[in-house]
Amino acid sequence: MPELRIGVSYDFRNPPDSGVTDQMLYAEILEQVKWLDQIGADLVWFTEHHFVDDGYLPSWTPIAGAMAALTSRVRFGTDICLMPFNHPIRLAEDLAVLDNISNGRVELGLGMGYAPHEFKGFGLPVKNRLSLMNEGIEVLKECFSGKQFSYHGKRWHFDDVIITPGYVQPGGPPLWIAAMSEAGALRAAKYDTNFLPQGLKTRSYDPWVNALEASGRKPQDKRVGIIRSILVTDDRNTDWPVVRAAEKYRMELYNRFFKESGEGFGERGEPIPQTWVVGDVDHCVEELTSFIETFGITDIVSMAVPPGLRAEQMAPSLERLFKEVVPQLKAQVNG
Repeated sequence: MPELRIGVSYDFRNPPDSGVTDQMLYAEILEQVKWLDQIGADLVWFTEHHFVDDGYLPSWTPIAGAMAALTSRVRFGTDICLMPFNHPIRLAEDLAVLDNISNGRVELGLGMGYAPHEFKGFGLPVKNRLSLMNEGIEVLKECFSGKQFSYHGKRWHFDDVIITPGYVQPGGPPLWIAAMSEAGALRAAKYDTNFLPQGLKTRSYDPWVNALEASGRKPQDKRVGIIRSILVTDDRNTDWPVVRAAEKYRMELYNRFFKESGEGFGERGEPIPQTWVVGDVDHCVEELTSFIETFGITDIVSMAVPPGLRAEQMAPSLERLFKEVVPQLKAQVNG
């Protein structure tokens, strides 16, 4: 099993009534990431959405480039980058530049999107998302090969393309595919990528495991990642209500998206847990260890600055996470 990696995730959402400018929010987070790189964080992930009134991060490569210049060890990734809204050649070129800026510290998690207003905003029919997703993955894999290629699909047609500059990482940035359904799980297995499961265990995680095992591959050889936030505190009654309010605001948007799209809403069954882990160091280590062992998780990121909060408000918890929880967790999981 690959070694455990723990990090943070950002969406850069800034509620209209926060009293904080977007410039200030970005500046504070840049400083926070510089600090987290120094105290032991392994990962910085970004989420992507479009046309949201609180400024939800629409473009992650520029901020990853800025962070790469301030850090030396954290790896940058996405959970998720929305493939249908990205031209695959343009994205491959952005990643090539980012791979060089960061000296090979970039990965890419892909999803196909579901919010109707986003497809409308980009002038794309929702029905095209499946082909845009699959062909995007195929084109990216060709780009990452470092060789000249041609590609002719339903959505994309390219002749004699080669991506320059070359990638620092042989084979390009590692690919991840997100899934909330069996079809998504089978897509991750088909393209032999790392995996970002969400939703019901029986609809996403289990089909992926079964597909790999049926083809003679081992799930434990792959990386499995998830956003599962962590609040390290000795005083839950004081610290949790503030974060809980921010989390409620964060989730209201996704619930709206689910209702509008009819996906992932009202389904019953055992979910892959993404609720906050809240408690002292011992509690966090115990709960995270169980979670990791149950689902073969190799990568966990915590929302570092939930919407409406400031970076400084989350600093005490993050410091304890990376200085106290993570060393114990890695000692147990990595053996």
